[in-house]
Amino acid sequence: MAKRFGGKFSPDGQAAGPREEVIDPRQIKAAGSRAKILYVPGVILAALSLNNGPVVLVTALIGAAVLTLAAWLLQEGLEAEAAYDARKVARRPAVPRKILASALTGIGTAIAAYVGDSGVIGSVLYGAAALGLHTATFGIDPMKDKRMEGVDTFQQDRVARVVNEAEAHLDVMKAQIEALSDRRLTERVTAFQVIARRMIRTVEEDPRDLTGARKFLGVYLMGARDATVKFVDLYRRNKDADARTSYEALLDDLEQNFAARTDKMLLDDRSDMDIEINVLRDRLKREGVNLKPKGNE
Repeated sequence: MAKRFGGKFSPDGQAAGPREEVIDPRQIKAAGSRAKILYVPGVILAALSLNNGPVVLVTALIGAAVLTLAAWLLQEGLEAEAAYDARKVARRPAVPRKILASALTGIGTAIAAYVGDSGVIGSVLYGAAALGLHTATFGIDPMKDKRMEGVDTFQQDRVARVVNEAEAHLDVMKAQIEALSDRRLTERVTAFQVIARRMIRTVEEDPRDLTGARKFLGVYLMGARDATVKFVDLYRRNKDADARTSYEALLDDLEQNFAARTDKMLLDDRSDMDIEINVLRDRLKREGVNLKPKGNE
């Protein structure tokens, strides 16, 4: 069963703490933070062109918009890549954000150089250099799906689809609760998400567990998402204490059931392994292999 973490320094006398997660959202966000510095060139380009006439200003604003879009795509691409690297089974990003960011960085730099009177040829060269440096620094997007050996493609695709949907439900829950700016509720939802992601990790490590977990990661998480949306809408309007109590009780029930189901999946995996070991031991005995340690002979 799940056990809530607590301590005397938390708002309710219990200190919620992070537990094992398949993906740590903070690490994902940290990966994207490398791109934040690239928002600066667009701002500088726009600021330096304010007093250079309407044609130059409009051209510079277009270049600044392109550079800003490139920075945003790079940030999104780095976060998507970090999530891809953290998973054992993952699909390649549908949109190659980092590649697009490199191309737009080259275009934006070419426009900036043209505004600075570098000429057409010089601007193209500057743009090509920026594109190359951007690609060399940040790389390109993952270009193939990540799969596990010994598991058929169809099953892995099913796992990836269910995992993506489950993560989407968890993201909505987190965004909704954070909108309330209530630390205790945020920690409570985070605690449940850790338990849910433990089930996700179990399924990713052994796709055979998908059948037992699919209802939890699909139907139940969707229900938890919808319940969270309704609770936040109600609680934001009138701070209903009964609604809060009911919502926290729902999280308790979900956490306990998710934890129990995950533990059962892990026990079933251990039982399967024990059966395989016993079968292998019997076969080796039939082949005349002595499995006893030498000290026991």
